[in-house]
Amino acid sequence: QVQLVASGGGLAQTGDSLRLSCVASGRTISGYGMAWFRQAPGKERMFVAAHSDGSITYYSDDVRGRFTIYRDNAKNTVSLQMNSLKPEDTAVYFCAARTWPSAAQSRDDYDFWGQGTQVTVSS
Repeated sequence: QVQLVASGGGLAQTGDSLRLSCVASGRTISGYGMAWFRQAPGKERMFVAAHSDGSITYYSDDVRGRFTIYRDNAKNTVSLQMNSLKPEDTAVYFCAARTWPSAAQSRDDYDFWGQGTQVTVSS
């Protein structure tokens, strides 16, 4: 069992940067695929980025080139660096872990979820 706590959200303006962090506890994230998803009001939770327990990363088309996912197994953290923010990036962002080392893009592939952190981008 792993517990995930996300932080770093807040209010930003178009073009700004934010860095989200997710700290895991209960066990090491080594061996787990990690990801970020987001959910805008009235919409489904959508894939943003994933990082295998290795070097493979995936990004949604919406954020590729602007967002970067990092993981640090020694610190048991996964981060999401978000640059060139847009109003359409406004959402609650969730970190997630799956009990397989590979990365995945479907929310059904993830077993553990953090509580979410709100990101609001104004124009």
